[in-house]
Amino acid sequence: MGLDYGYQIYLPARNVARALGELTRLAPPHDRVPPLAVTLPGGERVTVPFTSGFKSEPVDCSAGGSLDLDTSIMFGADDAVRAYVDGRGLVPDGLGRLQVGYIYMMGTFESPLHPRHALLDFTAATSDMSRLFERSASIREVFTGLAAASGAVCCLLDTESETSRATWLNGRPVDEAVPGIYSEGFREFTQTWDD
Repeated sequence: MGLDYGYQIYLPARNVARALGELTRLAPPHDRVPPLAVTLPGGERVTVPFTSGFKSEPVDCSAGGSLDLDTSIMFGADDAVRAYVDGRGLVPDGLGRLQVGYIYMMGTFESPLHPRHALLDFTAATSDMSRLFERSASIREVFTGLAAASGAVCCLLDTESETSRATWLNGRPVDEAVPGIYSEGFREFTQTWDD
């Protein structure tokens, strides 16, 4: 089994539509797939330029549950990102960004570890991409920026270990080791989050 590193963004559940709007701005500029209509809990509807289960059929999450998206995201072309895409025929866009994907996003509308908060969990598709997530300052910057723009309380890089790396916490950028999601101290760590 390979590495499954990912960025986890915890945000107030009421901010999920806002987060998906911000995520849409990070999508590749060309339309590769038909837009996907998503109905969120409470009935709010959003459209995203991604697939769900590699299909573009409408997704109804009005009763809660989870939302799975197959995303591609544009990242600044730092050395790690350039090395990762080398030989794939990708060229930077007008902003100097390169496309990385698929990145699997699972949205949970109510985190069992922190009531009233949703979780957007972006998981690397391969071990090489997992290593890229860990090495790239540009990728860290994009996910931290997504957390900030979404009104998130926390953004973590989960490296499947006893500790995670927090990049955003309670309204400010950070760079600190915190308890990993499956460690005993994680629940206590969530109690330090602003509501």
